[in-house]
Amino acid sequence: MQALIKHGPRIAVTLLPLILAILHAVGVMPMGVLQRLDDLAYDARLRATMPATLDDRIVIVDIDEKSLAEVGRWPWGRHHMARLVTTLFEDQKIAVLGFDTVFAEPDDSAGLAQLRRLATGALADQPGFAQSVEALAPELDHDDQFAKALEGRPVVMGYYFTSDREGCTSGVLPSPVIADDSLGGRRIQATQWDGYGANIAALAKATPRAGFFNALTDRDGVVRSLPLLAEYQGRYYESLALAMFRVLLGEPEILPGFPRQRFSPSDYQALESVRLRKNATTLSIAVDERVAALVPFRGKGGPRGGSFSYVSASDLLAGRVAPGSLDNKIVLVGTTAPGLLDLRATPVGETFPGVETHANLIAGLLDGELLTRPDYALGYELLMLVAAGLILALVLPLLSATRAVLLSVAVVAAVIGLNTWLFVGHGLVLPLASTLVMSAFAFALNMSYGYLIESRAKRDLAYLFGTYVPPALVDEMVKDPSRYTMQAQMRELTVMFSDMRGFTQISETMNPVELQGLLNSVFNQLTEVIRAHHGTIDKYMGDCVMAFWGAPVKMNNHATLAVQAALDMAKTLHAINAQRLTQGSTPIGLGLGLNTGEMCVGDMGSDLRRSYTVIGDAVNLGARLEGLSRLYGVDIVVSGYTRAQATGFVWQPLDRVRVKGKTQSVDIYTPRCPVGELTPALAEELALWELMLSAWRAQAWDVCEQRLIELRRKSEEKVLYRLYAERVVSMKASPPGPEWDGIAVFDTK
Repeated sequence: MQALIKHGPRIAVTLLPLILAILHAVGVMPMGVLQRLDDLAYDARLRATMPATLDDRIVIVDIDEKSLAEVGRWPWGRHHMARLVTTLFEDQKIAVLGFDTVFAEPDDSAGLAQLRRLATGALADQPGFAQSVEALAPELDHDDQFAKALEGRPVVMGYYFTSDREGCTSGVLPSPVIADDSLGGRRIQATQWDGYGANIAALAKATPRAGFFNALTDRDGVVRSLPLLAEYQGRYYESLALAMFRVLLGEPEILPGFPRQRFSPSDYQALESVRLRKNATTLSIAVDERVAALVPFRGKGGPRGGSFSYVSASDLLAGRVAPGSLDNKIVLVGTTAPGLLDLRATPVGETFPGVETHANLIAGLLDGELLTRPDYALGYELLMLVAAGLILALVLPLLSATRAVLLSVAVVAAVIGLNTWLFVGHGLVLPLASTLVMSAFAFALNMSYGYLIESRAKRDLAYLFGTYVPPALVDEMVKDPSRYTMQAQMRELTVMFSDMRGFTQISETMNPVELQGLLNSVFNQLTEVIRAHHGTIDKYMGDCVMAFWGAPVKMNNHATLAVQAALDMAKTLHAINAQRLTQGSTPIGLGLGLNTGEMCVGDMGSDLRRSYTVIGDAVNLGARLEGLSRLYGVDIVVSGYTRAQATGFVWQPLDRVRVKGKTQSVDIYTPRCPVGELTPALAEELALWELMLSAWRAQAWDVCEQRLIELRRKSEEKVLYRLYAERVVSMKASPPGPEWDGIAVFDTK
């Protein structure tokens, strides 16, 4: 409690983002940027979780550019549409057909109306002319042909509502789908329209089923949802997708799913669901406050999107599609032609075919897997804000900078993890941006307050001690500043990790002053060797030294210099141990790991402490190799990448290993000496070792055993040979099988 009182001002500052976020959530001070961020987060999760697989239940008959070129510009003559419908049902045997287009005007392309006017006008006195016109009428009345093709078949016509034409209407609307007596005096809060463009009377009479194909565009111009119901003059009509879905279910009755609460008959009420009831079975479809459903996009749109099969309308009309190819399919007729203006911006594409939005929604309805924005989203958002905000406000002021970062990351990760789990596992779309932005600003304000107010004395002290630590690279900068940069960059370097073995046990027998003197003495001598070979000291870590070659000044022979430095460091420590033995002191072991590869090098750190250092996967491998030196009983372990570039040395291969954090194996070696120091005895030993390794990788265990006996006669104390002798015994007892690749796997650092 005293700590909280002490940090009261800092807590108050950290609470400010929480207060602003709550005001946004409840609508007192809405922030458009947060809604935009929520939309972007939804889009990203949707793209990441899309199945990206083909749904073979639904086929889109595409009035594409090819069809327009072959058949003619749109709209086509109704005799073409009649032939298309007949082909789909009689030749292809489809299950249900929906049109994502409207036929709002009569087809006068054949001139039937003009002939009839002539028969009753200027040519009325011509014998038999009127009778001839009527005899030809069935062939010339293309609307009648189209209507007859539609009649009695499971077809859903399309139409649209509008509110930008001053209430203008055309065509015939279908019957409303919700009867007034099912509303109980209530009114549904749905999208409202004052005009429409529907199909001509002949078509509406032939097939009374119809659904509107309007989409809902969000503030950013992106279509994420489609309405299932819409209101026109107090009556409620169904969408194209819902109408087709009902046909597939046997046309169940539509009922409104009102929430359980008191209401006023004069008020509009939002639905919780749209219910489909047939006999004793009821199916509920969750909807948002606009009686809309989020479109469960399967993947990228269009003929090449891979979500649905596209068939060119001209191919069907020309008989280029084998009969029965669309047997029992759900078919939507629409267009991808840019000139017909049915391309929309969606979360998965900027030019997404409008017809495919309906196909995605139908697929989601069939699967029963629609994403939902629940009515308790506000409560969830407030709960997340309060929980995360109070944790950060009350705990951050009590923590160090590092722990504050860890706590903030943990809170953000928990919020994202819970939100993602609800999205993926339960199909719930819940607010995320407000909590994330609030957490980020709470952390920023907390750290800024601490930096500006509480840590001023700490910064002054840090800067004071910093003046006693001259930068290790000042000499290079002074000689030629143009060649030196502190800017981080990727460069091929060689890194070395050096660790003193047994130093912990030695330190337990010494007082702090003696320990400091020993450590400084060893570090001084090892550092001199590194500097003599143009290496850069990265840092000292306890009894470890980290160095690298090739920066800040570029050098082509950095691997060779690093290996020579390692050999000389081993010699230096042997000399130190010889002196310690004369004094009756315990010798110190040394393990070195070297690796060459691409690393990020530059000035890194914080405003309080910076250093010229290297980071990257190649650096981590060097650290892992140093840890292997004790296992193989050698002073130096070098990766195959370094061995390939370091010239002038005699090498002994050690193993092929896969270290922790790496998926690829790496060959490791130890340098025995410079080429000029190779002796006949060493050459014989290495040749015998190569024969043993070849037998080892060929699983010739008896040959390995014989070679190791010979090697151990030459060097009984060598840990490497004893290690392989133990491995051979194990392999003979339990052979690994033909899939064994000879790689030693190390799961610990």
